[in-house]
Amino acid sequence: MGLAMLRPDLTTAQVSGGLELAKRCALACAAVRPSDIDLAVRLLEGSPVKPAGVVGFPHGTQTTASKLHEARDLLRRGARELNVVVAIPNLLSREFQYVEIELAQISDLCHKQGAALTAILENAYLTDELKIIACRAAEHAQVDFVSTSTGFAPSGYTPADVKLMRQWLPESIGVEAAGGLRTLDQVLEAREAGCARVSSGNVGAILEECRSRRQARQPA
Repeated sequence: MGLAMLRPDLTTAQVSGGLELAKRCALACAAVRPSDIDLAVRLLEGSPVKPAGVVGFPHGTQTTASKLHEARDLLRRGARELNVVVAIPNLLSREFQYVEIELAQISDLCHKQGAALTAILENAYLTDELKIIACRAAEHAQVDFVSTSTGFAPSGYTPADVKLMRQWLPESIGVEAAGGLRTLDQVLEAREAGCARVSSGNVGAILEECRSRRQARQPA
């Protein structure tokens, strides 16, 4: 599970608290705004939690050059994972080569630095055909994860999207469910649909719900 702290209204104190939670719970990663990456790298040092930065957030409309500059800066500062929003306008315009080449450039940059890359499709804007094409582009670019949503679109994760993405991606690429996952039942639903990882800003409450259920099942 990954913790997402990307809302513009989060304070430094709230981000710090979330990073401490990520360490206590040994989460896979903690994704923060670019301005918080130095804080994340410092607070997560020595823990297994990967500090993750976002590129082209939240709509993927920046130029490739801008995204590459952003990626280089985050990696230089110590990010161990990047989440890049695919070029949504280009995908919708059926400029598929542009989308794939951009992903491949960022993927190559990450992997040379030993960092992982997640490609965010933002499925709310895509037809099933475009979701499949985007998955193929992500496969050719050799990304590590493909995510359903930034959480900033009109809608986010759906079980149907996870199943579709899992069908069209090789096993070497994990599907991440993100966008609107607020409860343990939603997390379990996403896992059942085939996701390898869930990203949420509500991790604390989800883990507390999980602990409560486990305690309730224990014999008196």
